[in-house]
Amino acid sequence: MGHCNKTRREYHWPAPPLGASSILARGTPFHPRTQALCTSMRWKEWAGYFVVNAFEPFHDPEYHAVRSGAALIDVSPLYKYNFVGPDATALTDRLITRNVKRSRVGQVLYSGWCDERGKLLQDGCFQRFAQDFVRATAVDPALVWFERVAAGMDVAIEDVSEELGALALQGPTSCQILNVLAGRDLSDLGFFRLREVNLGGIPVVVTRTGYTGDLGYELWVDREAALALWDLLLEAGDPRGLVPAGMLALDRARVEAGFPLIDVDFWNADFALTDAQKSTPYELGLGWAVSAKKGPFIGQAALMAERARGPERFFVGIETSIMELERLFALDDLAPEVCDEVNRDGVPVYSGGEQVGRATSVAWSPLLKRQLALATVNRGYAAPGTPLDIEITVEYTRRRARSRVAPLPFFDPPRKRATPAAA
Repeated sequence: MGHCNKTRREYHWPAPPLGASSILARGTPFHPRTQALCTSMRWKEWAGYFVVNAFEPFHDPEYHAVRSGAALIDVSPLYKYNFVGPDATALTDRLITRNVKRSRVGQVLYSGWCDERGKLLQDGCFQRFAQDFVRATAVDPALVWFERVAAGMDVAIEDVSEELGALALQGPTSCQILNVLAGRDLSDLGFFRLREVNLGGIPVVVTRTGYTGDLGYELWVDREAALALWDLLLEAGDPRGLVPAGMLALDRARVEAGFPLIDVDFWNADFALTDAQKSTPYELGLGWAVSAKKGPFIGQAALMAERARGPERFFVGIETSIMELERLFALDDLAPEVCDEVNRDGVPVYSGGEQVGRATSVAWSPLLKRQLALATVNRGYAAPGTPLDIEITVEYTRRRARSRVAPLPFFDPPRKRATPAAA
């Protein structure tokens, strides 16, 4: 058998009844709708919430909706924090590696933030509503760190994670669906920009962001209006190929997009057990998001030193052809087997007889027709086209698949950034 794993923290039983209390996990603001539609009973725990891994037994239609129609994904478990006060922008600038002062109100900044040694804690988005109002999103809790960085500044930090529901509307027809509900053309909303709009009479913050590497939006709504928004979206999206999608489809899409995932492709430095488990933005390919010209920010001195000498490790893409998979499986008289879920177990990457890195997310791409991997490799092995071997298990035997380094992202359609967006 080939090497295939299940996504971590997956559950194959019904979610708790509506209104039931649980010390482990609970439903998001959209749970009454996702629970009714999740016939597979495949759930995942994320930040104390139940979210759907796949609505149907096979998630392929959900993935294909991301690339050919539209997918609606519940991302409410993201932590959400409001920075409010005269120093909201200054706090953001001190916290993250991007130069906030060069951005504008109405812009969304993707960035990492680091500890004093320049080791990455998390990455997330920062929505600039006004000079005195910024909203941050994070996968792990970040309130204590934000408050620590804000010491002495004139800013209040509000945890609004419970108050807001969040949906990712992703795919080529996503703009069409928004236009129907807004009653006007939203195709001029630029890449990584935000707008406050009414969708079917419901106040919603729309950001042109997402984790799929495709044309897409994220919608932020008061939890009291969450179910009404879900219903409107499905009604408007039905003739435009919209389907609810779960975490498995999102996971495959983000690998194609070359996006690293916390706790898989890198670790929060606060939770890492050794220095070797920690990463810097430069090691994760996020050097473009580190400003050398801005004022003081956390980890600046360490990052500028690394910038001068260059990182020792690099985040890369690795491609393996179907012909190579066929060759390895043929050694055991088997047809090639590919896994329809992302393998997050981590496998060694070799050059000759030497291990030079690790692949942390491995996935078969139905769109690109090849096996993709996100990997961290040592200096000297990151150039596109570099031949490398990636470990693959066939019939309980560890073998090495001949592969090559590929530029990231693997999939990068023009519609992702184009303004006006595809309509």
